[in-house]
Order: sequence, then structure tokens, then C-alpha cells
Amino acid sequence: MKNTRNRSFMKTLIIVMIGMGLLTLGLMLMENVRNNNNTYVTIDVNSLDLVQLEEPKENAPIAIVETTLGEIRFVLYPDYSPNAVRNFTELAESGYYDNTYFYNSESGVYSSAGSKEKDGSFNREDAYERIERELNQDLWSFKGAVCCSITDYDRTFTEKLLGGGTYYCGSRLDFLNTIEFTDELKEQLRASDTSEKLVEAFIEKGGVPNFSQQMTVIGQVYEGMDIVEELSSLEATDNGNYKVPDDDIMIISVKIGTYSAEEKSE
Repeated sequence: MKNTRNRSFMKTLIIVMIGMGLLTLGLMLMENVRNNNNTYVTIDVNSLDLVQLEEPKENAPIAIVETTLGEIRFVLYPDYSPNAVRNFTELAESGYYDNTYFYNSESGVYSSAGSKEKDGSFNREDAYERIERELNQDLWSFKGAVCCSITDYDRTFTEKLLGGGTYYCGSRLDFLNTIEFTDELKEQLRASDTSEKLVEAFIEKGGVPNFSQQMTVIGQVYEGMDIVEELSSLEATDNGNYKVPDDDIMIISVKIGTYSAEEKSE
């Protein structure tokens, strides 16, 4: 019964995210863009500050993720996603992520991590899995973005028909690689009504435009991008919910520290 519920939930969630994601970039020039938390994200294309394209600031909080494939370091954004970053930091400092699984490797596009179970199953009723989604006009689904996976949602009957509801995230992490930006896709993006600054950032950096303003972004990888790429392209078996890596690929530990330009690696 639990596996059936998980499968149904994931299929519904993927359909919703893809549907919303396909619309997002085309809406960016509107003064306000409604999101599924029944709030409004104000998108001002003239003041977009794409902080993920910048070098991390000295002494900014970072996460050092030791995996069985190597180390990933990413800067955290507590000023933009305070509740999700706090939740992640507390879990990391408690040792929650020690010896957890990468449970999804999605066709070169992204990987998912932080599950106690190899198959990705989890208890969405745990308090740390019900952090309301946080969206910000300055955080996007660029290559190297670290996002909190959506774990659940609450929707009324009307919201199911017309859209809306409250979405939650929690302990699980998505490390974004990129889709293929073909010449045709680049042409379509440049011909759209989307911010030129945003479009060119996606084309130059890579990423997953369909995830734009759909998940809480908590960080941006600045070391270990080769590991992120490898994690997204593992040999895996589809279990109906996820593409589970055939080999046990683990997070060994997560440490919280501060960024230093002089000493990027310990």
C-alpha cells in the first residue's frame, strides 16, 4: 500500500511540476507570477540579481558533501531560503545525512540524494519533511543548483482543478546538471518574452529551465561539478518512482563550514 501511494504521489507531482515548469519562463515579464503556495513571487526583470553566477562571498556558509564518488562543495543561501537552509543545516549537523543514498539518477539531468533507503522511500509526515516551499526571483534552476525536493502538498478540491495549494520540501536534495541546449531550444528561448539576462544565463551556464520557480533552491555548487555530472548519469533501474542507481552511491557525511577564497579545499 505504501509503495502504491508513493508511486501515485510521484506521478502526480511530476505531472504538476512539468506542467508548471513549461509555463514559467514565458511568464517572467509579468509583474507578479503566482506560485503554488497561493502567494506571489514578484519578478522584476530590471532588478534580477542572479547570485548563483557570482563567486561565493568570503565567510559565506557552505556545505561540504563527501560522497563515495568524491567531494561536492556548495554555498548556502540563508538570506533567500531561510527555513529550508536552517532545516538542512540542522539535519547535517545532527549527522542525518551520514551514510544516506543517492536514490535517483535522472538521465543526465539531475540526481537526488539524502534517503535512508536505497529505493528512495521516506516518511513524509516527519516534521523536517514539511518545510513550506520558498521561491525567490534571484534563485534559478541553473546547472549546479542544489534544491530541496518537494515531499508533499496540500490542495483543496478547487485548487486541484484550478491550480494552487501549499507545497512542502524537506531533507532530500536534488543536484541539478543540465538538459541539452540545442540550437533549436536556444532560438526558442531567445524568441520568447523572457528576460534576456535570464535566458542567456541558462544558455551559458546550463540547467533545467522547466524547474524554474518550482523547487526551493538552497545552494549552488562551486567545487565538484564533475561529481554532479557523474551522479546524474549513473547506471540505474527504474523502480516505478525513481531511477535507482545499481551501485550503492552514498553521502558519507555533510559538514557545514564557511567559504574562503584562499583555501577552497581542506
